[in-house]
Amino acid sequence: MIRSLSALLFAALAFGPSAQAGEDPVVVELFTSQGCSSCPPADALMRSLAAREEVIGLALHVDYWDYIGWKDHFALPGHTDRQQGYARVAGRSMIYTPQMIVAGREDVRGADAAALEKVIAAHRAAPDPVRVRARVAEGRVSVAVEPLERAVEGSVEVILVRYAPLRHSSIKRGENAGRSFDYANVVESWETLGMWDGRSAASFEAAYAGEASGVVLIQHTGPGAIIAAARVE
Repeated sequence: MIRSLSALLFAALAFGPSAQAGEDPVVVELFTSQGCSSCPPADALMRSLAAREEVIGLALHVDYWDYIGWKDHFALPGHTDRQQGYARVAGRSMIYTPQMIVAGREDVRGADAAALEKVIAAHRAAPDPVRVRARVAEGRVSVAVEPLERAVEGSVEVILVRYAPLRHSSIKRGENAGRSFDYANVVESWETLGMWDGRSAASFEAAYAGEASGVVLIQHTGPGAIIAAARVE
């Protein structure tokens, strides 16, 4: 973490006036698998979410259905760990696909677009407790974060997520054998840039190479609530 004069100047330039309620996009994480026969409708819903400015949709392919005949080549073990973490925090004993987690808090089953819209709208209506901005220059990403009204309590992580906006796959075996799909916002990597104290403006930096798109999440550890998010510009 960097707390230099230049870092504070970057923060000041990035933030400007205080944010209005609902200004930041709402993060929707879809836990899905190419080997899951009930997942394609949710994958299609993620494609529509990926086109919306007020939503950050992230598709996290899990690996626990690989044994039924098709290995999901977008899956990462860490995605399964993350889903299990959400279940543990919520007091659930099982994980499943497709599942959507909104802002690290609400659980939406399957591809229930109406239920999802209600949850997104509720989060959009709430005031933003934190402002975050992320910019790339010369192969590095700089992240500026600050509380808007009062200090944020608890342990908070600053996380960089890289994803592919569109991936295609033809399924050869398993429950979806013979079908082809386009998958939106397929997550490829996660990196914790550091911990934030939630009390004052701070800046974080990391290398940023390759063509994958990126977003920054400000999230309580657990995993817990995602209190702010921004696309990398």
